[in-house]
Amino acid sequence: MKKSVLFLLIVSAFLLGFYIQRSGDIYYEISKNMEIFGKVYKEISFNYVDEINPEEFMREGIKGMLKSLDPYTVFIDESKQDDIDLMTNGKYGGIGVTIGVRNDRVTITEIIEGYAAQKQGLRIGDIVIEVDGQPISSSDIDELSAKVKGEPGTIVQLKVLRNNDKDTLQFNIIREEIVIKNLVYAGFYPKNSNNVYLKLTNFSRSASEEIKNALKKLKEEKPIHSIVLDLRGNPGGLLDVAVDVCNKFLQKDLLIVSTRGRETNSEKKYFAKEEPIVPNEKLVVLINENSASASEIVAGAIQDHDRGIILGTQSFGKGLVQTITPVTYNTSLKITTAKYYTPSGRCIQKIDYSKKNKVFSTPLIEEKSEFSTDNQRKVYSAGGITPDTLVKQEIEGEITKELLAKGIIFDFADKYYYNNQTTKFENLNDNKIFTDFISYIKSKEFNYTPEVEKKLNSLIDDLEKNKINGRIMNAASKLKDELKNYFEKELDKYKSEIMNYIKVELATRYYNQQKGLEESLKYDKQFNTALSLFSNETIYNKLLNKKN
Repeated sequence: MKKSVLFLLIVSAFLLGFYIQRSGDIYYEISKNMEIFGKVYKEISFNYVDEINPEEFMREGIKGMLKSLDPYTVFIDESKQDDIDLMTNGKYGGIGVTIGVRNDRVTITEIIEGYAAQKQGLRIGDIVIEVDGQPISSSDIDELSAKVKGEPGTIVQLKVLRNNDKDTLQFNIIREEIVIKNLVYAGFYPKNSNNVYLKLTNFSRSASEEIKNALKKLKEEKPIHSIVLDLRGNPGGLLDVAVDVCNKFLQKDLLIVSTRGRETNSEKKYFAKEEPIVPNEKLVVLINENSASASEIVAGAIQDHDRGIILGTQSFGKGLVQTITPVTYNTSLKITTAKYYTPSGRCIQKIDYSKKNKVFSTPLIEEKSEFSTDNQRKVYSAGGITPDTLVKQEIEGEITKELLAKGIIFDFADKYYYNNQTTKFENLNDNKIFTDFISYIKSKEFNYTPEVEKKLNSLIDDLEKNKINGRIMNAASKLKDELKNYFEKELDKYKSEIMNYIKVELATRYYNQQKGLEESLKYDKQFNTALSLFSNETIYNKLLNKKN
C-alpha cells in the first residue's frame, strides 16, 4: 500500500513539474520576446533616419504578426468598432443603401426597404457625385461608407445623377438606426405551391427569430410541404445563432455542433433545446463556394442528421471559431479560439494555415477522414461541406460574364426603365428589350474579345515572331477575318441567358429587390432542381438513405 502511494506521489510530482516547466517555458518565451520587440520598436521609433509615426508603425507590426496566423484573427482599431456591432447585432447608423463602383462611377447598387434612402426617393442606379458638399470618385469608395454612416438623427447630404445623367438631384437625408435583415426572402414560391423559399444572407443576432416568425406566419396561410433554405453566398456570423437556426428544423436534444479549443478540456457541445417548428417537412439546403462558417454549421448538422438534402457545390470550408476580445483604448482583437465539429465529428476546415509555417507548433487541421451520418451515409472532413447532390450553376456565355463584369446590363436596366416607366413590367416585350440592348451596347462601344480570338491573336504573334509565313499564316489570318461576326453570333447564342439577367435587373427597378429575386428563381438551376426532388419521393428518400 505504501509503495502504491509513493508511486502515485512520484508520478504526480513528475506531471506537476512537467506542467510547471512547460507553463514556465511559455511565460519565459513571451516575456523574452516582448522585451526584444519593445526594444526594437523603441530603437527604430527614436533613431530611424526619417521620423516615423509611432502609432502607425506599431499597428503595422501588429498586422504583420497576426498575418502569420489565419485571415480571421485581426486587430480592430478605434475607427472600426462600429463594425463589431454590425457583425454581431446587424445594426448601424446610416441611410439604408449599398454603394459600389460601376463603370468607374460610385453607384447605389441596393436600397434597404423601409429606411430613409427609400422613403426619400433614392434609387438603384443613382450615381453619387457629392457627399456633404465634397466631390466623390471611385477612388474614395472606402471612405464613402464612413461618410454616409453616422450617428442616428444627424443629416447627410447626397448629390446624385439620374436618368443617364440627365437629372441632378440633391437629397438631405436624416440618418437612422439601420437593422440589417438576415432573412431577405420568406414566402411560398412558386406562389401557388406549398413550398417555402427562405433566403438567409447572414447570421447576426436576429436571424433565428426572423426565421421563426416567418415560418409561423407562413404556416397560418397554408400547410408547408417543403422548404428550400438558401445559404448560397452566406459568409456566416454568430455560432449560437447558427445553433438556434438549426433548432427550427432538428428534433430537440440532437447534437448540433461542438467546439474544441487549445486545451483538451475545452470542448463545448451545443444541442437543440426546443421542439422544431418544421420537424418533418421536406428540406433542401442550397450551398455554394461562398457559404461559410455558420452556414456550414447549419448545413453540416442538417446533413449529419439526414434531416434534409444539401444541394449545390462544395462550401467554403471554414471550420474555425473566433472570439472578439476588448483590448485597450477602444480597440479589440478578433481571435481564432476554437475549431468546430459537426455532429458526426468532422472538422470541415479546408485550408491549413499552419502548413510550412514555423509559428504553429501543431497542425491547424486534421487529415481528411471518413465519417457517417445517422443513416450511415459517408461524409468527409477537411474540405468544406460536400453536397449530397452536386448541381453547378455557372454562367455559360463568356460574353455574358463580360457584360455583367463591366456593368453593362446594370446600366442598360437603368436607362430602359427611365425610358419605359409607363409600360408595366408584365407587358415588356423581350425581343424589343434585346434589340434595344444591342443598340445600347454599340452606342457604348463595348469592346469584347472572345477567348478564341485571344488565342488566335497569340498564335499569329508567335508565327510572326518565328517568321512563319505561307499557308499556315494565311489560314490563321483567314480565320481571324471570319471571327469579325463572332460578337453578334455570341449575343444571339446566349440571348436567353443575357435576357434572364436583364429581366432580373428590370424587375428590381420596376418593383423591388424581392421581385428581382423571384424573377431570378425562374432561371435558377439549383432551386428548380430542389423543386424536382420534392416531387420525386423515391429519389428524395434515396439521397438521404431513408426507407420508404
